[in-house]
Amino acid sequence: MGNSIEKLQRVPLREVWKHEAYDFTQWLQENLDILNDTLDLELTSAEREQAAGSFSIDLVAENNDGQTVIIENQLEKSNHDHLGKLITYLTAREASGAIWIVSEPRQEHINAISWLNESTNAYFYLVKVEAVRIGSSSPAPLLTLIAGPSNEAKVAGKAKQEIVERHYIRKRWWTQLLSNSKAKSHQHISPNMRAYICVSAGYRGLEFNYLVGQNNCGCELYIDRGKDSQEENKMIFDKLQLQESTINQKINFPISWQRLESKRASRIRIDLEGGYKSTEDDWGAFHEKMIDAMNELEAAVKPELKKLRL
Repeated sequence: MGNSIEKLQRVPLREVWKHEAYDFTQWLQENLDILNDTLDLELTSAEREQAAGSFSIDLVAENNDGQTVIIENQLEKSNHDHLGKLITYLTAREASGAIWIVSEPRQEHINAISWLNESTNAYFYLVKVEAVRIGSSSPAPLLTLIAGPSNEAKVAGKAKQEIVERHYIRKRWWTQLLSNSKAKSHQHISPNMRAYICVSAGYRGLEFNYLVGQNNCGCELYIDRGKDSQEENKMIFDKLQLQESTINQKINFPISWQRLESKRASRIRIDLEGGYKSTEDDWGAFHEKMIDAMNELEAAVKPELKKLRL
């Protein structure tokens, strides 16, 4: 007769641990090695019902660096209340990490834990707890990691934070530039978070743009009349370039005439040193040059555009 193979059966958690605080939390305190094996951690010295202000934390442990880790247990579906407690306890105890053990993790809470791992210096684990038996054996715990920290998440989170920071720095850059009374043609627009701000040159698809990068800035006449307009854009650029010498003589900044052969648009551009990563005390001087360059570019180009009867 061949070896018999038993089925793995799940056991209702309340049959194994009738009370969350008195039974499950005490069991976890005494069997911390099972949680350590699941998460590849080295937690020790778990203590129950530790205070966090007027609240009481299920378990407070230490990792192998002596840092505090809080553990919140929930033998039911994850909910917003326990997520709030998790964050509150972590900040109250200045813990380095938090572990949330639930019987049924909701997707929105999985997403929240992933976001916290990307966006904060602390680390967070979401663990699913089940009880199982084989045949008529005694029930055994089954802990499954659902969401946790990773180097990839931290790198991704840092990249996202840098993007957000860059957006707000650029908005400050444009706010300061537009407050300069000499930036007359752009003063009716609102500062944004993009790498450029633009106004119409008075003709469809032609814009005067201010530009900023991390270490450079400038201005340009941008020519793009939209879909299927490449031939028309190049024609406008070519007609302006016939007056290149006249236009260049009126501008006291180096000009780059960029037909952009492989692209739909064309542009006449002035590049300058200094960008939003520069010391903010220096921004005013960069803005002065940008505005002078833009005013000269507009004054030189607008008469030639008028002659083209666009």
